[in-house]
Parts: sequence; C-alpha cells; structure tokens
Amino acid sequence: MVKKLARWSAPGVLFAYLVTCLPCLTPAPADEQESKPKPEQKKPAGIYDFTVTTVDGKPVKLGDYAGDVLLIVNVASKCGLTKTNYQGLGPLYAKYKDQGFRVLAFPANNFLGQEPGTNEEIKRFCTTNYDVQYDLFAKVSVKGDDICPLYKFLTEHPDPSIRGEVQWNFQKYVVARDGKVLSKFAPRTPPDDPKLVAAIEEALKSPRPAKTK
Repeated sequence: MVKKLARWSAPGVLFAYLVTCLPCLTPAPADEQESKPKPEQKKPAGIYDFTVTTVDGKPVKLGDYAGDVLLIVNVASKCGLTKTNYQGLGPLYAKYKDQGFRVLAFPANNFLGQEPGTNEEIKRFCTTNYDVQYDLFAKVSVKGDDICPLYKFLTEHPDPSIRGEVQWNFQKYVVARDGKVLSKFAPRTPPDDPKLVAAIEEALKSPRPAKTK
C-alpha cells in the first residue's frame, strides 16, 4: 500500500505544480502587452495626394487634374453670396476652360446651415437654376472636427497666406498647373474680381508640365 502511494505521489505533485504555475506562463492579454508603435501615416505633399467624390458618388483623384489651373471653392445654395457666385463662376469657367482651367465646387453646410440638401438636391439646384457645367462634388465639411482631408490640408497649409480657417461660403483657392496652391480669396470676392481673374490668367500662362509615364 505504501509503495502504491509513493508511485502516484510524484505525478500528483507535478500535476499540482502545473495547475498552479501554468497561468503565470500564459501570455498577457493583448491590451496588457506592450503596444508596438504604429507606423506614421504619410502626410500629403499637395492636393494631388487626395481623392474626392463627385456629386454623383464617383471617386476622383485630384491628381487627374495635373496640368490644369484650378479654382477650388466651397459653395452653398442658401447663402447671400449664392447668386453672385453661381452667376459668375459659370462665365469664368466658360471663358478659360479651353486653356486648361477648371472650377472645383465643394458644397458645405458649415455656415448657418446654408447647404442643407442632399447631393441629389444640390445637383438639381445647381443645374436647374444656374446650368452648372463645371465640376461639382459631394457635400463635405470645410471646418471643425469633421473637416475633410482636402480642406484640412488647405487650412493648415505651410504658406501663411494660404492657411487659416475657411471664413464663409465661397472662399476661393487658385491652384497652379503643377498643383501648387498660389493664392486664397475671401468669400466676398466675386468671380469677376480683377485680382482673382489676374491670378487665374497669370497661372494659365505657365505651360502644362510634361506628364510622367
């Protein structure tokens, strides 16, 4: 009887040891392990690094506009500046489009809820009332915590003459053929303003950069 007990005592002790110590050897939960630093996301070098969405829901790379002079403007349908800008942006685009000029209009509802409609309603308003032929994009936010990436880049631009919050509907940015943001114009600047037109014409004088294969 003693020999039988002795024969089983060693394995019994080993079993007790494993039961007691194994929990100490199991890996700690993921949240208790030392977290590895996440690789830093590459900061956009320019507007060509962004992809935006058309009013019809199609993604568009801004790099597709390389070689064109751009006028980027945040628009709204129920603003006191709406009529002046929509009536002026169309003729401005028509006058210079054959030289490689594009208007990129981004509806935004950041200012007193003056762009409350859906993308479909915004498109209908623009085409019905102003026969908009230039590029109209899906509604975005141009300020605040939900600011879209493109406008975050513009408002944090390294050039002090460019950066700064969007002040109101219809703030305008002129972009060169190579993607460089050249100038910013206040919301009350109408599309036919001599300084704005001069900035566009000056940018159009630059030859289109050769496209890389």
